[in-house]
Amino acid sequence: MVLISVVREYIGRMLQDISGMKVLILDSQTVSIVSVAYSQSELLQKEVFLVELVDSMSKESMRHLKAVFFLRPTSENIQNLTASISHSRFGEYHLFFSNILKVTQIQVLADSDEQEVVQQVQEFFADFCAIDPYHFTLNLHMNYIFPSNKRRPVIRYQRTSDVAKRIANETSKLMYEQESGLFDFRRTETSPLLVVLDRRDDPVTPLLNQWTYQAMVHELIGIQDNKVDLRNIASVHKDQQEVVLSSEQDTFFKANMYENFGDLGMNIKQMVDDFQQIAKSNQNIQTIEDMAKFVNNYPEYRKMHGNVSKHVTMVTEMSRIVEERKLMLVSQTEQDLACNGGQAAAFEAVNNLLSNESISDADCLRVVMLYALRYEKESPVQLMQLFNKLASRSAMYKSGLVQFLLKQAGVDKRTGDLYGNRDLLNIARNMARGLKGVENVYTQHQPLIFQCMENITKGRLRDVDYPFVGNHYQLGRPQEVVIFIIGGTTYEEARTVALHNAISSGTRFILGGSIVLNSSRFLRDLEEAQRITRSSSAV
Repeated sequence: MVLISVVREYIGRMLQDISGMKVLILDSQTVSIVSVAYSQSELLQKEVFLVELVDSMSKESMRHLKAVFFLRPTSENIQNLTASISHSRFGEYHLFFSNILKVTQIQVLADSDEQEVVQQVQEFFADFCAIDPYHFTLNLHMNYIFPSNKRRPVIRYQRTSDVAKRIANETSKLMYEQESGLFDFRRTETSPLLVVLDRRDDPVTPLLNQWTYQAMVHELIGIQDNKVDLRNIASVHKDQQEVVLSSEQDTFFKANMYENFGDLGMNIKQMVDDFQQIAKSNQNIQTIEDMAKFVNNYPEYRKMHGNVSKHVTMVTEMSRIVEERKLMLVSQTEQDLACNGGQAAAFEAVNNLLSNESISDADCLRVVMLYALRYEKESPVQLMQLFNKLASRSAMYKSGLVQFLLKQAGVDKRTGDLYGNRDLLNIARNMARGLKGVENVYTQHQPLIFQCMENITKGRLRDVDYPFVGNHYQLGRPQEVVIFIIGGTTYEEARTVALHNAISSGTRFILGGSIVLNSSRFLRDLEEAQRITRSSSAV
């Protein structure tokens, strides 16, 4: 299942059978679902001439347009929809909902349609945002990823997480009891597998600086629904203040999204050189034929110019940030903390960073957190020294935040072998890596889900650590696995999944979560969790 293809198929089916001029009306969630899968030009090709949000629709009558609504069946959306239907603002109403409508909601819609303008009401299960072919986010129930695939999964969860257990049980109850008819698809040799994990099992990955293109853009600038806001860059052109970064719409990005920063720089230089050659040829217009050729090729030329400008702007800005924050120095220490042993050397490296005034407070906080996660049991005295030094130099240091992280995601709370020190095979691999060196010191870290994926493909995921829900067990090795991380995914993890799928002809993985994290968002979420915990204990 390629997620973007699923969503594109749904949207295509909504629009293709409705001839004539259309308006597409969305809500705050479905606008994200559509925008990452369809470009504005593609919507125009489907005769969609206007896109509106359901909670801010114009009251102007547009009877010449056919309205296509794609909404979540929330009470607020139903209320806005019935108000529009009762006033018959559009000539026709075609209603599509992203998950299950209640019978009472259908009755409310029917009662409001006194002029019989509603032509159809359908449920299209696309209640997730397909960021990349194998990576999605969703803010509601993960159940609706499976009706779109017409498969009912076997479910496993992380044993040490109460929230993972609760969500896995609720999902199973819905699929096998409450809405069993919705998930009653044809039997297959092996059911897909849903594994519910907790972000707290791997707090290291979202704390690290990133050095591959997509992950680096999100870490240093930010990506929201495949869009990048560049308004804070002083030199950026007005039409480049918000740009789309999508593997479906940008061939250069698709080819380079997982490349490291060094290789990316060389590839961008080649793209600029190619564009300059085209620009030179366009300057040499001497005949009517040359002019006609230029006019015919102008749209493609403009598109290429915009694409070159977009990537050069982002890479230039990231280079500036890397230099300003001394991130190559910081990241080397981060990678050593995440991947290599040696507590004494690690303490010295972190201590030196804390003494370096050119290192930002946020970066100092992250490296202390990484040290604490690695050596919380091994060096409590030195850890306290780092806490005190961080507090004395950093205005943003919030009392007890590192300690709160350890309470939430310390070694006693984790299921997986985060640092590869429990399993003899992992220890041997780490030793071999240390002897041979690595291709790039800044990208040597592998997220914990790499181990999880490897164990699943080899049939070694332990039942005691990842129990099954109910009496639905896996028969045979799964061909399709959805890993859902409560608390959010990272683009580094998405890269791990995509690279596996690119070379594997066996088990295919899909990664999902409630949000795509970078270190800033992870720290904000941690602070909010600390605030809620303190408020609860004070009551």
